[in-house]
Amino acid sequence: MARYETVIGVEVHAQLKTESKIFCGCSTRFGDDPNENVCPVCSGMPGVLPVLNARVVEFAAKMGLATDCTVNPVSVFARKNYFYPDLPKGYQISQFEQPICEHGHIDVVACGKPRRIGITRIHMEEDAGKNIHSAADNLSYVDLNRACVPLLEIVSEPDMRNPEEVVAYLKALRAILVYLDICDGNMEEGSFRCDANVSLRPVGQEAFGTRTELKNLNSFRHVQKAIEYEVERQGDVLDDGGKVVQETRLYDAAKNSTASMRGKEEANDYRYFPDPDLVPLHLDTDTIARWGTELPELPAARRERFATALGLSDYDADVLTAERDMADYFEAAVTAGADPKQTANWVQTELLRECHQSGTTPGACKLSPERLAGLLRLIDEGVISGKIAKQIFPDLFATGADPAAYVRDKGLVQISDASALETAVDTVLAANPAEVESYRGGKTKLMGFFVGQVMKATKGQANPGLVNELLRKKLG
Repeated sequence: MARYETVIGVEVHAQLKTESKIFCGCSTRFGDDPNENVCPVCSGMPGVLPVLNARVVEFAAKMGLATDCTVNPVSVFARKNYFYPDLPKGYQISQFEQPICEHGHIDVVACGKPRRIGITRIHMEEDAGKNIHSAADNLSYVDLNRACVPLLEIVSEPDMRNPEEVVAYLKALRAILVYLDICDGNMEEGSFRCDANVSLRPVGQEAFGTRTELKNLNSFRHVQKAIEYEVERQGDVLDDGGKVVQETRLYDAAKNSTASMRGKEEANDYRYFPDPDLVPLHLDTDTIARWGTELPELPAARRERFATALGLSDYDADVLTAERDMADYFEAAVTAGADPKQTANWVQTELLRECHQSGTTPGACKLSPERLAGLLRLIDEGVISGKIAKQIFPDLFATGADPAAYVRDKGLVQISDASALETAVDTVLAANPAEVESYRGGKTKLMGFFVGQVMKATKGQANPGLVNELLRKKLG
């Protein structure tokens, strides 16, 4: 029996998909040359004044509405004071005592059980710049392109009890952000990054144990591995009679271990106070209500509809709604007349394989949903076999060609003429008398051999169902 209960809370930073930064007009474009998108405001020059980006407020409120938060009619920006080379002002503009959103939740399923994870708060803030360290030059460089890029910080309640619940929560949170089209969710580029606060307490104890913060985890796999390691490490410390130190730790994926980075700061270390350059933000109820009507169908609702209205399994519905563009692609193919279950199988296998190999997404690939539906229709109508369809799929994916025209031009139409196939069947049986005798002697598994030989003789164009029917008749 476990001696300790794990308690986990998560802080997520989501970079918003605005054209300009939160307090100035500089571009938020990723990948530009260092310090290309910088102005006096985001570089912290004396005397400049921040101007709030209204789009950031809208995005924050919509995320709050999508997670059942209360959107506060009044919120206040505060200065979070700390000193680091990539923070040119010496403080970060954030929100503290009066955030824009509070007291929401997300429902997830983890380890086969439904769980409700509370959201303490969602607030707006600016990102810091980026330090680039060169061991070869023994120098550090500062890139301020990311300084003042708008972020949402989403703080969960300490409601999670194992790494699987954390990963389920993060995936659900990311999906909502992407469905709202307010964040691209790219963990590798830092658009969606998280810190996990992990502590242990003896089973049955109500008071929380001392927590450590795992910083800037950039993949779901790393989140799970880092928490697993930290839980084991803290357990060993407590078992040895030691005390867990409150600190920030970094996860080393190569070593699968965490290491101390610095002592963990508390809120009073940051000396928060209201930013004198930004007046309190007031939102009227009509505006908040209008934003609520603009929310799209969210992942949980879409997953439920796919399962109930389209008859998909819970697994298929979950996979297909994980990414909005994949769900859109699937639904467009079904709207074009494709069978939902058949479409689900093809999207999850053939389509996703080609997307991964080509580095694209369903929404950006050349093969339209309507043409995938056309390909599946050719199978259903017996024009081509499923095997032929899979063989030509990479070409159709790469070119976006019309499946019917492609099949016609390549001479791939399936042979469904019984008289034409009868000749091929007779030839195969005549060429394999020993196998025919064995089949008639009871080795019925040889049927697969005969079908394969006929398919080979017809270059895969024979109708498999008709081939089986003819073989059964002739073999008795």
